[in-house]
Amino acid sequence: MTPKLYMQRVSPPSRAVLMCAKSLDLELDLIEIDVLKMENVTPQFLQINPLHTIPFLDDNGFLLGDSHAIMIYLVEMYGKDRSLYPDDVKKRARINQMLHFDCGTFCKALKNCGKLKIGLYNANLARSERVPVPILLTDDKLIREENLNALIEAFGFLETFLQNSRYIAGDSLSIADLSLITTITNASALVPIDGHKYPRIRAWRKLMEFLPYSDINKSGGEEFKTLIKEMLSK
Repeated sequence: MTPKLYMQRVSPPSRAVLMCAKSLDLELDLIEIDVLKMENVTPQFLQINPLHTIPFLDDNGFLLGDSHAIMIYLVEMYGKDRSLYPDDVKKRARINQMLHFDCGTFCKALKNCGKLKIGLYNANLARSERVPVPILLTDDKLIREENLNALIEAFGFLETFLQNSRYIAGDSLSIADLSLITTITNASALVPIDGHKYPRIRAWRKLMEFLPYSDINKSGGEEFKTLIKEMLSK
């Protein structure tokens, strides 16, 4: 049976997995989970994924969360070659480093820009099952200065990482590029990277736009920008 992927296109990690699957010519059964409508904390979804995160993979009963782990699994299970996550130990180490940078630094900084209000609960759940979730850009509709500075700092780190390589983790495309291009796309709605700043990031982003499946990221990024504008206008 076709593997199921619970996802939302506005989510950078979801798009990264979609791009990875597309590069592998792997068909997925896509199940949209609207986080803003609390669909990720329904009893049905919590039963298979207690962390209530997306994307989430169900490959015929093999359950796996975290986009980075999912992409490694897909490449190793379904890839005709290992170019996106090669067997070479040193190449993998660089890719792993950038995956951890994406998760621990860049994604964290981006998420923190939206965590201005915590504590919305799904009234349809029993009180013991209700889960607090961050609501994006609420209250004062302003991003805290320290959070925005952390995101800007992450951009600076990435600019430095790209000074000696064409792609994120070397001279060939890897799952680290797929992860970070989706994060960057959403983050650039808050920190513009056009103009004279971040020339290496802009060159790398242009390179990524030539991928035959780049429309997956572009459409999700546009959806995120629209969401930001709508929330700021309320």
